[in-house]
Amino acid sequence: MPFGILDDYILPHVPGTVHLEEKQEDTPDVKTNGLKHGTGRRDQDIVLAPQPSDDPNDPLNWSMAKKVSIVAILMFGACIMPSCFGPMLSAGTAVIAIDLNTSIADVTILSGYQLLVAGCWGPFVSALSRRYGKRPQFLFASLMGLLGTIICSASKDYSTLRAGRVVQGFAFSAYESLIFSAIADLFYVHQRGLFTSIMSFTLAAVSNLTSVICGPITNNLGWHYLFHILVACLGFQLLLVLFFVPETAYERDVSLEIDETATEAVMTEKLPSVSEKDTEIAHLETTRTQSSAGLPPQKKTFWQELAIFTGRHSDENIFTLIAAPILVNLNVAALWMVVMTGAVSSFYVSQSFVAAQIFFYPPYNLTAAGVGYLFVGPFLGGLLGSAVLAVMMDPLILFCTKRNRGVYEPEFRLIPVILGLLGGVGIVGYATIVQAKDSLYLAAFFWGLGLFGIIFIVTPANSYVIDAYREISSEMFIANMMFKNFLFFGYSYFVNNWAAEKGPGQVFYVYGGLTFAMALTTLPIYVWGKRYRSYWCRHNLLGMMGIRTHAEL
Repeated sequence: MPFGILDDYILPHVPGTVHLEEKQEDTPDVKTNGLKHGTGRRDQDIVLAPQPSDDPNDPLNWSMAKKVSIVAILMFGACIMPSCFGPMLSAGTAVIAIDLNTSIADVTILSGYQLLVAGCWGPFVSALSRRYGKRPQFLFASLMGLLGTIICSASKDYSTLRAGRVVQGFAFSAYESLIFSAIADLFYVHQRGLFTSIMSFTLAAVSNLTSVICGPITNNLGWHYLFHILVACLGFQLLLVLFFVPETAYERDVSLEIDETATEAVMTEKLPSVSEKDTEIAHLETTRTQSSAGLPPQKKTFWQELAIFTGRHSDENIFTLIAAPILVNLNVAALWMVVMTGAVSSFYVSQSFVAAQIFFYPPYNLTAAGVGYLFVGPFLGGLLGSAVLAVMMDPLILFCTKRNRGVYEPEFRLIPVILGLLGGVGIVGYATIVQAKDSLYLAAFFWGLGLFGIIFIVTPANSYVIDAYREISSEMFIANMMFKNFLFFGYSYFVNNWAAEKGPGQVFYVYGGLTFAMALTTLPIYVWGKRYRSYWCRHNLLGMMGIRTHAEL
């Protein structure tokens, strides 16, 4: 029972569990000499999971500079689409309402329509990315984001602005979900924590920086300039994706997916022995020998990598693929991640929905710029939380792996959720301050503390499902995106009225209590997670319904 994780005694190898650290004195019963390892002093003892193929076009074999540039471009897209589109009107909600002669609630609902479209479009993004790859979806999302922003920038009335916001909604899904599975395409298990933290920071904390910037722009230049400036950014990002983000989906031999497969484990109901492990390694080496006997694959040229469509990556029925993000919630761990991370994310988004309502009017009487500056608190909280996680996540799992005789368990990713309890502390503190109409500085501090804690809930959960269930990670993140955006859409209809009628204190006391409860649900997933991974491997409900996953392609 390593670190409180209950072991499984049915499968020889539970998918997600990896012999990651090779030191013979630590793992005398495991032979990993035939597997590829990392390079350099730090990683020379690290077994690469998944194992890279001998194909130079395998994303795992790309240079680190190329991988990082792809992540940077996708992160830029996440900054200016899901992280920017939604909150860009938050600081100036009251100003826009006055300009368009409508209510604050009606302006808030503009973001709700956008999020509704994003949620409804999610299953189609999942299906199309599974069949045709992720690159076409990123390109389409960037194009729709640009088109929607052009419409918004030219809008003179509420209806045109609403139409533009709806078109922008088609840009959300890929940059809010597929970016996490792209990380799994590009990086090994021991590298993913850093990049998952960066992406989580982009989607959470950067959305608060948006209001800091947009508030003064609205106040000094007018809200139309928000869209004018964004058009240039989106056009540049579209060109970057077109020329520098090749397809990351890759079908390698199943024997190389040592963090996913359990074919031998399903057929034998006993603990692994040295001979069984040697047989597995021998099979892997045989596969490599056979592939190297023929002509080596040719590396694609720069222009070949620009192909928008790289063929079919799946021959499944398109309707089955559309249903997969919904059916994936039959997996208890997937349902837990979708509901928990979606709920806690919705709590801090609700704070932005009512920020102008609280601080634009007496007793605070802030301008749109002043409301925007308050978002510095949650931005710094999210930045600090993401920085701490980025620094500690991968070293933490390597430390736990070494203490566990070289065996990595995905549940190690969940240990930092302990600090997620600070999210509840921050939201309750914020509720107390705004209800009493107390210090702006304390309100900003607790707002930041809330997001600091939420980062420690969302990022570890995202990292966990990538490592534990990578074969269905795309569908899980699509389901998570859908759930969040449907919640946001619902909030846009009632949260402003709730805060006006009952006071903001009641709203955020409820959210704070739920944040404590959500963080505590991590404990059973951590303790029984490995046994459930074994159970799911043996009773995969998606497989029983004929829905193939990445590990079976």
